Amino acid sequence: MLSQDDSRSLYITGGQGGPGGQGYLHGTGGPGGAGLGPNVHITAQQLIAHNLYATLASEQAFKLSNIRASQILNHCPPPSRIFHGRRNILDKMHDFFSSNMGSQHIYVLYGLGGAGKTQIGLKFINESSSCFSDIFFIDTSTIVTIETGLKNIAVAKDFGDSPQDGLLWLTSKVEEWLLFFDNADDPSINLNDFIPQCTHGNIIITSRNPGLCVYAGSHSLVSDMEEEDAVALLLKSAAQEVTFSTQKNATEIIKALHYLPLAIVQAGAFISKSQDLHGYLALYTKNQAQLLSEKPAQPHDRYAWTVYTTWQISFDRLRPSAAMFLLHCSFLHHNGITEEIFSHASKYTFQSDGPSKEELQGPLEFLSHFLGPSGEWATLQFLNVTNEIQAYSLISFDSEKKLFSIHPLVHAWSRVIVCNPERYMSTIGSILGMAISEHPNQSIELASVVLCPHVEFVVQMNAKVALYFSVQYGLMFSGAGKYKQAEKLLKEVLEKWQQLLGDNHPDTLLAMSNLASTYSDLGEHQKAEELQIIVLEKRKQLLGDSHPATLLTMGNLASTYADLGEYQKAEELKIIVLEKWKQLLGDSHPDTLLAMGNLASTYADLGEHRKAEELQIIVLEKRKQLLGDSHPATLLTMGNLASIYSDLGEHQKAEELKVIVLEKRKQLLGDSHPNTLLAMGNLASTYSDLGEHQKAEESKIIVLEKQKQLLGDNHPDTLLTMSNLARTYANLGEHQKAEELEIIVLEKRKQLLGDSHPDTLLTMGNLASTYSDLGEHQKAEELQIIVLEKQKQLLGDSHPNTLLTMGNLASTYSDLGEHQKAEELKIIVLEKQKQLLGDNHPDTLLTMGNLARTYANLGEHQKAKELEIIVLEKQQQLLGDSHPATLLTMGNLASTYSDLGEHQKAEELIVIVLEKQRQLLGDNHPHTLHTMGNLATLQSRRDLSDSDTPIPPKGVLMPDQPFILTLMARMQDMIVERTESDVD
Repeated sequence: MLSQDDSRSLYITGGQGGPGGQGYLHGTGGPGGAGLGPNVHITAQQLIAHNLYATLASEQAFKLSNIRASQILNHCPPPSRIFHGRRNILDKMHDFFSSNMGSQHIYVLYGLGGAGKTQIGLKFINESSSCFSDIFFIDTSTIVTIETGLKNIAVAKDFGDSPQDGLLWLTSKVEEWLLFFDNADDPSINLNDFIPQCTHGNIIITSRNPGLCVYAGSHSLVSDMEEEDAVALLLKSAAQEVTFSTQKNATEIIKALHYLPLAIVQAGAFISKSQDLHGYLALYTKNQAQLLSEKPAQPHDRYAWTVYTTWQISFDRLRPSAAMFLLHCSFLHHNGITEEIFSHASKYTFQSDGPSKEELQGPLEFLSHFLGPSGEWATLQFLNVTNEIQAYSLISFDSEKKLFSIHPLVHAWSRVIVCNPERYMSTIGSILGMAISEHPNQSIELASVVLCPHVEFVVQMNAKVALYFSVQYGLMFSGAGKYKQAEKLLKEVLEKWQQLLGDNHPDTLLAMSNLASTYSDLGEHQKAEELQIIVLEKRKQLLGDSHPATLLTMGNLASTYADLGEYQKAEELKIIVLEKWKQLLGDSHPDTLLAMGNLASTYADLGEHRKAEELQIIVLEKRKQLLGDSHPATLLTMGNLASIYSDLGEHQKAEELKVIVLEKRKQLLGDSHPNTLLAMGNLASTYSDLGEHQKAEESKIIVLEKQKQLLGDNHPDTLLTMSNLARTYANLGEHQKAEELEIIVLEKRKQLLGDSHPDTLLTMGNLASTYSDLGEHQKAEELQIIVLEKQKQLLGDSHPNTLLTMGNLASTYSDLGEHQKAEELKIIVLEKQKQLLGDNHPDTLLTMGNLARTYANLGEHQKAKELEIIVLEKQQQLLGDSHPATLLTMGNLASTYSDLGEHQKAEELIVIVLEKQRQLLGDNHPHTLHTMGNLATLQSRRDLSDSDTPIPPKGVLMPDQPFILTLMARMQDMIVERTESDVD
């Protein structure tokens, strides 16, 4: 600082005057400038003081300006006025930031652009701002904006003016500050450089890059909204009142927008202008790209981009290889994209009847981006591309299922920006065909689970692919159980091959064979037979009797004969096929095992269950060794063996196998595949065999509904389930419902299969049994006589189905009081069942029990008792004490004891039966009511025997007994319920 003594005078003179102005074209020049300025006398001290003041004032002004700027730049905006929902994420954030106080908390919100990540962060801050000492909002889209934000923190806190100063302040300030890094989308930025390295503070990061979760103590994927919240958001943004009508319209709109918040807000803004909520969906369907590209004139927040532009920004940052991959994937289904689609296609083996290398130039060039130096598939190169796309959330990856997916709106947008969609579509269509071709035929079911949705999408888009690949598509549809789609494609292929190659070309015959197999899958067995006969004859002429293609056709035709109920013809052909496969390929080749399994099924159809069992066990063991426990072919054999166990009455063994088959098919094929539904229906039938009728009913109803949707009302599988459900209704005592279903099944089977098909006869026999249950014994007898005659002609006198019908007819004779005729028939049936099925088979025991009842009806109570004791003991061992069949026998034995005057033993048994029937079947089941009536009669007869009152004949009830009054009341309830049902 200057002292008084150092004071000096300074003289500052004015400036020199300026020169005269330049003259104009026709005039004189302008006047000269002013002369010297005035002299100024200032001391040095005055000058220094003035300069110091000016400097301080300037610094203060600059500092104030910086503080104001930092306050503006770091100000955290409020959430959108129309924010709605996301409660699950917000609650998770509140829990996270309120736990482990004293440590640093970092929470990452990641997901697709437009999903609402920033708004969730702002809403959280709005709800919990009082919990934080300071809140800083930093635009993290570039390094420049990050550094500016950190610098502003330093300036605002008077701690310097650099980004490092801002970080230093955050690191040194041990308080509950909150740092909001918004839009950290650029994967090239190392965000770790800007995270304060300390053990305190709180940080929220929003990003499209899931990779930033490595910094997080907790994180949330921000994806589509819940339906209820999405509807509320749309109605808010559209300024619409909440009514039933607006909610209904809004629900349809948000479904079309796939619940994406930004798309919903844009739609709402458009609707708020047009005030036409009802008409928006139709408009959107026609103008999706335009509507998702328009920015609202009056936005609800400061978000600068539309749905499409926010994705374009990310797309523009992708390297060409990543951009190309994303665009190609937009021509697959948006879900279930796998690396295997492309890796299998890269291994494609060119076939003489397939497209040439020149025709596949586009697909091969695309796949070359993912191949190593030697042409092998390079997973690392594939992952480098997909990881880059994932960093912008333009594609997602399920690490458990190993599946990629694209948001449906991104998927649609990607196709919009493609310049040559036909080329991309054709490339992807060919890649799918190449991938399917590399799957062995026996694993086509497994491949179809993943590939079928993509094939469907490509077919819907009318992609141009080689005919060879169309065949692969058709086989894929068959493997997926989509038989109608398979039929359509394979028909087209056959017609084109016939035009191009003629009727006798191997490719034409292969197409004909494939179409025939599809007809079999559809249950159209006559059409299948016609085609297979043509193919077989021509292949014999062209290739000979022992060529693999000829044998394959012969085996298929044999299976069709079995489907048509012509079991003898099926058996003859299948034996020939099996022998020739053994000679050509050996005992363990997959084709040999297929033929062996098919022959076993025919043995089962013929009632030769032991022979069927032996073959199926061999096939199962070999398939397990060759293919593994979970291969579809192994599971098919396991299911067939389980059905044979059911036929043999070994229901526990059947159940164990069927449970395994069902679980594995669910895992491999999904809950709704036809083969899964078949397994579910088979297990339900075993539940019926085990007496678990409620479980059986529940399963069968589910199966029936799904089969109707998938296969249609007339498919053989659907009719089988309907028939089985009718039997379950009968077992539950709901005979009216059983009758209704069986009449429907019978009519449809007559139309589809004819009057004499085994399945038609089985249904006719079931309907006859229902007539018996309903007391219409004459109608039952008429049907059973028809069925028995036809079964004898078709299946022979000793087939299990023939014997079953004979036994049922015998029971009807009993119902009609013709006990002698009943006895004769039942004795025949029992002897044959013992020879065929053994003494302990459930059907044998059923017949034995029925014969005992006939003896009782004939007054031969001692013979009845002896038989019933044998039956009861065996049923208790085989089925358990609580099985309905066991209880039926126990009740019959009680009646026999009563007939023999052993009332105490009778009553003890009947009480046990009644309690168990009440638990299993309910109080109103006919069997329960029948037992209740028997107990009432028994008690009446016992009471009367202790008095002088005459005992009424058997079957006559005494109406003044309390138990009988209860029974009559229950029966009256049933009559009322039946009447009401009839009115409906």
